[in-house]
Amino acid sequence: MNQNHSSQHLLILVGSPRRDGNSAALGAAAQRGADAAGLSTKLLFLDDYIQGFLSDLRTKLVPDDRYSELFLEHFLPADGVLICTPIYWYGMSAQTKAFFDRSFSHYAGTGPEPERVKACMTGKRLGLAVASEETYPGAALGIVHQVQEFARYTHSDFVGYVHGAGNQRGEIAQDPRQPLRAAEQLGASFFTRKYSDYRIETPRAHNVWAAAGSDAPA
Repeated sequence: MNQNHSSQHLLILVGSPRRDGNSAALGAAAQRGADAAGLSTKLLFLDDYIQGFLSDLRTKLVPDDRYSELFLEHFLPADGVLICTPIYWYGMSAQTKAFFDRSFSHYAGTGPEPERVKACMTGKRLGLAVASEETYPGAALGIVHQVQEFARYTHSDFVGYVHGAGNQRGEIAQDPRQPLRAAEQLGASFFTRKYSDYRIETPRAHNVWAAAGSDAPA
């Protein structure tokens, strides 16, 4: 992964059909934070690119929409991707799910493109921001798990998660947990926040947050 912070690019994908909804507000907050930190950012709405679901590629062509543009020209080159989605029936929106499903048409099969695509899908930093009517913390766990497993599958780092509550447009700003502020902080620190996911064989220091030059026991 490119470690030059100023040159890293963060792609923010909003899976809500509402342009002024709470998921979009989370995405905009993350973009403000990332822009203030000097990152290159782009915020896109999945509705502008995805007009159909994954088809049976053995008998049908892929939907005639802009998904290939979204996936090949925006997603693959990005160093980090923040997924912003409302919670619908305790899962991500259909637009967001279709984004993941439709990638199959680019990485499956034979020839040079699938191998290039698979190489570019790996090693990213990933984040998640969700908006729901419920404050119940378990409402988003299915989505968290799905993004977590996508990160594991693609050897990527799942670096942050924000959950805010609101029903009417913009109501998420009234959530006392301050999810918009959390999303802004996530955007600002997307490529700098510490990420650790240990295995039994992982070499590691005694302290998680040791000062520079210090390796004192915890």
